[in-house]
Amino acid sequence: MSGKKKVIVFTTGGTIAMKYDPKVNGLVPAVSGEDLAAAVPGLDKVADVEVREFSNIASPGMTPEMMFQLSKMINEALESDDVAGAVVTHGTDTVEETSYMLDLLHQSEKPVVLTAAMRGAGDTSPDGPANIYCAVKTAASEEARGKGVMVLLNETIHAAGQVRKTHSANPATFASPWWGPIGYCDVDRVVFRREPLNRQTFAPESLTARVDIVPAQTGIGRDYIDYAVAKGCKGIIVEGFGRGNIPPMMVEGIKDATDKGVVVVITTRTHGGRPYQVYAYPGSVTDSRNKGAIRGGETSAAKARLKLMVILSEKPELAGNREELEKLMDV
Repeated sequence: MSGKKKVIVFTTGGTIAMKYDPKVNGLVPAVSGEDLAAAVPGLDKVADVEVREFSNIASPGMTPEMMFQLSKMINEALESDDVAGAVVTHGTDTVEETSYMLDLLHQSEKPVVLTAAMRGAGDTSPDGPANIYCAVKTAASEEARGKGVMVLLNETIHAAGQVRKTHSANPATFASPWWGPIGYCDVDRVVFRREPLNRQTFAPESLTARVDIVPAQTGIGRDYIDYAVAKGCKGIIVEGFGRGNIPPMMVEGIKDATDKGVVVVITTRTHGGRPYQVYAYPGSVTDSRNKGAIRGGETSAAKARLKLMVILSEKPELAGNREELEKLMDV
């Protein structure tokens, strides 16, 4: 009987599982979950690893429904007494969204660590093996318990709610703007320096609410808001400028949407801070809130979309309770 802890590695695809294909002159999904585990020196000394292949896709193909199904698989796996935690290998483009969705749905004290790679498995000096090694080591550690879902690359651990991809190509792309990482994976142990704060968890039976994002653009009107309403959206995330202010021409579209029962949440495109009614000019947060919108919090528009989707799927009646819904969103 092994004394090592057991970690389940769920593979989804991404650059971490790709190799160069000269026929198409680019990276394509090619590496299986078993191949990934075998390519990581010393992994067998860290934990007993069981690989389960969820998918093998590039991460732009990930969907909220797939994230939801992955969450169910992870939560079920973590119910086993012999499992210490889980790792998810993922593409970098949307790992911040998948990690956040998993965190919103995470029902266990056992940790879940998402990792990825900026260099393909067939590239010179791929970063995937080291990232997998550190992710498994973290998922197996006692220190990681109770910290929810995390993202780990370059030996650095980030909270799912704060991590962002900040550079299109550099391996040091992942950061938590303003707040910084929560810990790191060192040679001898996993070190945490702060706790992930303000985590929220929900338990919808399924994802039923469509939510779209409409980014503010200089000179834009209400067309995209009207389109989202016409397509049956239950919620719309408006990604505003700065404090959340938007072009004045968008505001009447917000009013008509909220009059029809569609939830409109104002976020900011900045990497720090939250929207707030500091100003009172046309298009300000004061104006959009007077027309029925509510504030989002410090999460990105992409993450606010997933949160609103989960909330309205679990409790659709909150669409009519603006005050309570704003309390949940403005976190």
